[in-house]
Amino acid sequence: MLIRLGYDIQFEIPAAVPMVAMLNVHPSRVHDLIEPDELLTEPKLEVSNYVDGYGNRCARFVAPQGNLRLSSSALIRDSGEPDAVNLSAREPSVADLPHEMLCYLLSSRYCEVDRFSNIAFELFGYLEPGWGRVQAICDWVHNKVAFNYQQARPTKTALDVFTERVGVCRDFQHLAITLCRALNIPARYATGYLGDIGVPSRLPMDFSAWFEVYLGDRWWTFDARNNQPRIGRVLMATGRDASDVAITTSFGQANLTHFFVVTDEEDSPGGRTI
Repeated sequence: MLIRLGYDIQFEIPAAVPMVAMLNVHPSRVHDLIEPDELLTEPKLEVSNYVDGYGNRCARFVAPQGNLRLSSSALIRDSGEPDAVNLSAREPSVADLPHEMLCYLLSSRYCEVDRFSNIAFELFGYLEPGWGRVQAICDWVHNKVAFNYQQARPTKTALDVFTERVGVCRDFQHLAITLCRALNIPARYATGYLGDIGVPSRLPMDFSAWFEVYLGDRWWTFDARNNQPRIGRVLMATGRDASDVAITTSFGQANLTHFFVVTDEEDSPGGRTI
């Protein structure tokens, strides 16, 4: 299948400010692009691109005073298959993990692993290690936490979510990630496009969050908010938690005035742009 991806994000800039945007499709999906996935700026700015320490593509620029528009429209080919499932995937021992996986066992800004050791073992320690235990964590978070946009706040951590039992998609993932790490299962935060393909529409669209778990010798997709295999995920970035994959970071004031995201299935190239 073909999926139209795009966004239109606008800011009011009181004074010139350096910014970093993480809005490109992840390098692992670049080979699927049919149209270029490039950040467009209005006014036109000099943009430099780099790959960060987690393998994400980033764009760096200085936004001048006034109005700033960031936009893009691209077409990507997708398998049309739902997220892969492997019930036999096993948890590797910590001693056998590659060095670069160890950071995904530790506490991070939104994931207080040290506060969850007893909680995680009480809830899930009796379960057979492997895919089933990670799925049990997803089931528990999905059933215990209510989704509510009005309860979103940028400082909410996994412990807050566990206590309050309400949040948005990133909060579901932070809690599930933390429970996995507390059981010595490497888990990382992921963000990207996830349209309502094959499920009832829940417009307006937004970027989405899910998480990935290292089982066997690869990363697998899990989603504590939706808790079902979905069609058409397009990864943008991964990191320890949401702090590593912010869509935009401004080193000074930048006031958001408009936000629009599109993820639509298309029958053929040449569909609508934004």
